[in-house]
Amino acid sequence: MVTLKGGDKLAAALAEISQKVSKASSVDVGFLEGATYPDGKSVAEIAAIQEFGAPRAGIPPRPFFRTMISEKSPQWPEAVGDLLVSNGYDAAKTLGQTGEAIKGQLQQSIIETFNPPLSPITLMLRKMRSENPDLVVTGKTVGEAARRIKAGESTSGVSTKPLVDSGVLLGSVDYEVKS
Repeated sequence: MVTLKGGDKLAAALAEISQKVSKASSVDVGFLEGATYPDGKSVAEIAAIQEFGAPRAGIPPRPFFRTMISEKSPQWPEAVGDLLVSNGYDAAKTLGQTGEAIKGQLQQSIIETFNPPLSPITLMLRKMRSENPDLVVTGKTVGEAARRIKAGESTSGVSTKPLVDSGVLLGSVDYEVKS
């Protein structure tokens, strides 16, 4: 037979923990609503195109988000549990720290994505934009980039790194704790 003493104290402690845990219920991490490029394009939309590709436009998938989730998500439950305990079961604080950590993991995945490599036309467009920062990419400018590539014009000195041309995608990764 087991005798339990201090039931009132246990009930009060559990009630206090319950109140703290119920302060927040989830955290969203990624490209939040309202994040846009300077031209007004949605960062989430561009991120989805980069993640899944756009075959008709000749853009291959670069699965930075799915890769990060696959590699990092197995660690999340234990990390969240440890944070809850160390934060005295403060769910809002724990989810904020979790969001910050996953944000960093997603940004690191963007930085570490190198494949597939950029096409010669994309590299030429980068060169053209470095020469004319106001350049708007249209069908005509893509055609001009293709002509320059065919003529043998070099793209040396242009960054070949996918996903970080302007830095907007990388800088737009964020998180939001929800109640």
